[in-house]
Amino acid sequence: MKRVLILCTGNSCRSIIAEALVNRFMKSLGVEAFSAGSLPKAEVNPNAKRVLEELGAWSEGYRSKSIEDVMDAAPFDLVVTVCDNAKEACPIFESGIKQIHVGFEDPDGSGYEAFVKTAEQIRERLLPKIKEELEL
Repeated sequence: MKRVLILCTGNSCRSIIAEALVNRFMKSLGVEAFSAGSLPKAEVNPNAKRVLEELGAWSEGYRSKSIEDVMDAAPFDLVVTVCDNAKEACPIFESGIKQIHVGFEDPDGSGYEAFVKTAEQIRERLLPKIKEELEL
């Protein structure tokens, strides 16, 4: 199983959506995703949860986490940052771990449609990039 760590700032919208979509649509390819934030919020944004429920990708195990909270899942085969702040704050991982940046606009504070758009963009841009980077 290949492990992917997806990082953003709050770990309440983009990275949670990405984690869930990777786990929903790439698990059959042998990919497992985890997500974390450099400054995690207390909870998952309700609109992020709603869009994931509608896509059949929500799990009650998803929660906003710090980078330290997910390090027990290491080693990771790929680290992905999905926001510029996380890219700048991304910790240095041991050599040999690929790190990429695929940025998405933060839907936090916007209406539900912004979350739908973010989920679509993640499926269209990030999932194929992960597949490419992991050579699947």
